[in-house]
Amino acid sequence: MEPQLLHGVTDSVATVVVHHPAKRNAMTAAMWRALPPLLDTLAADPDVRALVLTGEGGTFCAGADISALQGSPDEAQGLAVRAEEALAAFPKPTVAAIRGHCVGGGSQLAAACDLRFAEEGALFGVTPAKLGIVYPASSTRRLVSLVGPAAAKYLLFSGELIDTQRALRTGLVDEVLPEGELAKRVGEFTRVLVSRSQLTQAAVKEFAGGRTDRDAYWAEQARGSGDTAEGVAAFLERRQPSFTWTVGDPAS
Repeated sequence: MEPQLLHGVTDSVATVVVHHPAKRNAMTAAMWRALPPLLDTLAADPDVRALVLTGEGGTFCAGADISALQGSPDEAQGLAVRAEEALAAFPKPTVAAIRGHCVGGGSQLAAACDLRFAEEGALFGVTPAKLGIVYPASSTRRLVSLVGPAAAKYLLFSGELIDTQRALRTGLVDEVLPEGELAKRVGEFTRVLVSRSQLTQAAVKEFAGGRTDRDAYWAEQARGSGDTAEGVAAFLERRQPSFTWTVGDPAS
């Protein structure tokens, strides 16, 4: 099978799989180009309420296919940044499910997700210093926001790989699961995500991303959505709420 991004939707959760096992799921130029339009399609699907990004088999993503850098390194980096930014802008919750190596461009993709769950034994590295590449400013800022300046400098200066326990301590990952438990935990957690208010989640993504000009907009959305009334009623009636606001509503 050619290197590609596989995807499917089950129970309101979209799963995108980086599939290039011959090179530890390294991202080719075509795969970088394919990610933004794929994300646009999934974002517009009202049945999708969360997204999981993972890699084929026992590896998340070993980075960019280095052969692409022999032609135009600037163009290759631009493709990676556009894909990373598209993932960060996805309007619904995103979770990276990480096994094995999460290195270089793979770490860019993982960092662009809202949350990162990793299987014990995974290895993380941000490796531009091994190739003499200037890491993009936007990617650097995103990494700093996750792990802080000192840990980001450690990763970027050295290109050293770190294990799951250090990644957990620095905030690069949110949960570490025993071997064989990752899929089960991600499945459980995404079921929680799809049961919650998409209105709340969409507003949180904007606010956490730094938007400071949309308080009135989101207050208006909350008033018109009915989600708050439904959530309060469900709590008082001791039942599961049925939230109706979705990304892409005409009023949203």
